[in-house]
Amino acid sequence: MTIDAQAGALALIPSDAAGEESPALSVLRLANDADPLQAVLAGVDRIELHFPAFTDGRAFNQAWLLRRRRGFRGDIRATGEVLVDQLQQMARCGFSSAVLAPGQDPEVGRRQLVRYQGFYQGDVATVRPRFRHAGERA
Repeated sequence: MTIDAQAGALALIPSDAAGEESPALSVLRLANDADPLQAVLAGVDRIELHFPAFTDGRAFNQAWLLRRRRGFRGDIRATGEVLVDQLQQMARCGFSSAVLAPGQDPEVGRRQLVRYQGFYQGDVATVRPRFRHAGERA
């Protein structure tokens, strides 16, 4: 599965459907304290980054480093305590799929993802901040 980080789409997976996937995928589960710049990514289809608690944001940094510095184009999946409130930031940091924590409504998550049409700050897909675009000529 190749993900285009530019597309900005985040696939939402209900917690009860998380195990329904192809066994042929090569999955790397990266620990929260692992350095993503040192990970061996050859042949990896998906990287799973775990949120042990909704207050633990280390996986956001790992996803950003994997997309921006390592150029990883496969699926980066959020697992663990994934709340719908975090989905917009996950998409902006480079996640391409998220397994929602039990009790989280995928429909509410989809609404969160389309709530804002633009952002002032840069992100994985649009690196330059909005003010840098405003003064540019076509």
